[in-house]
Amino acid sequence: MAASVENATLSPLLDTIDILNQTNETNTTQKEVFVARTDGMLLSYSFLLLAALLCVYFGSYRSITRKDKQKTSGEKPDVLTAKDAAMFPFIASGFLFGIYLVILLVSKEYITFVLNIYFFLIGIVALFRAIHPILIKIRLPILDKIRERQFHITLTENKPPNTTTETTNTKIETTNTTTEKDLMHIDFKFDLVDVGALFFCVLIGVWYFLKRHWIANNIFGIAFSINAIEILHFNKVLNGVVLLSGLFVYDIFWVFGTNVMITVAKSFDAPIKLLFPQDLIENGLLAANKFAMLGLGDIVVPGAFIALLLRYDMSRKQAGKKASTLYFTVSFIAYIIALIITILILQIFKHAQPALLYIVPLCLIFPLITALVCKDWASMFAYEDHTTEKKNE
Repeated sequence: MAASVENATLSPLLDTIDILNQTNETNTTQKEVFVARTDGMLLSYSFLLLAALLCVYFGSYRSITRKDKQKTSGEKPDVLTAKDAAMFPFIASGFLFGIYLVILLVSKEYITFVLNIYFFLIGIVALFRAIHPILIKIRLPILDKIRERQFHITLTENKPPNTTTETTNTKIETTNTTTEKDLMHIDFKFDLVDVGALFFCVLIGVWYFLKRHWIANNIFGIAFSINAIEILHFNKVLNGVVLLSGLFVYDIFWVFGTNVMITVAKSFDAPIKLLFPQDLIENGLLAANKFAMLGLGDIVVPGAFIALLLRYDMSRKQAGKKASTLYFTVSFIAYIIALIITILILQIFKHAQPALLYIVPLCLIFPLITALVCKDWASMFAYEDHTTEKKNE
């Protein structure tokens, strides 16, 4: 009797669970599984491939300009040392896992809101830095007329030295009013074309902040990639080899060993990846929402190494050797092949792929074998962007 009462009491709960299970099974069965059309896949992957290559190409050549400006101005460069390269995968792992914990503990809405503000601000700056060199090279009569109005903003801090004059048992301090040692905090020159460009960047930022459209995301993502490749200097080929090798293991572990990286990538609606809808042809520009993606790390890290090899090519030219971009070309081709292999493997196994698994070996093996064949191994590993690293280490 007791058993029957107990069963009678539990039966509504069991029936409810059965109904929920049946409903879930029905929903799962009825849920449409998106299968991208061949033309949609080709379009999306072609865009991602082309965008990545353009970022690497322009970022690499801009890194040469940056290096030359630093040498001309005497600016102290920020370079990646061998120790930094070795520690980077561990730091990145801690940062990635920290973000993963934040996702689990904090509401996604709060995280998204904070990130949107952050990327809105730095996205505007990155986009302005990316398009500014292009605007300078555009010479049109109307733009030249607008450029006649120049502006100059400065902010200095007066730091006059104190001079001491000694008299009998007395020290008299006199202030030198010279401005030779004033500290310059801001020295910014601009014209109305720059103002217009900044206004355009702000509009893109507002578009991204309000709509988070994939086109605005990609504009910011491309700007971030070009700037990062331009700025990130490994200084030595060995440093680049160490960093790429470490990130090779890092990428495999966090993609295949855990669900951390995939969870973070899918949870953050931020311009840390390039997107292109595979259903663009079916659903149109506004309604498309089935995206193929490529992380910015898969562009910036190998791109910075390829940029280093381009600067090495330029140093060989300055040393009187035959002018060529041999190692840049070889590594660039290796990068193209690696991205194509990544896409093919992704389609075969239908599982997110750590792109660095294919990018790192090819981008290292191709130029290193070329250096062995051309007998440039010693000079390649002796090359330094800046000689300041020895002092720092």
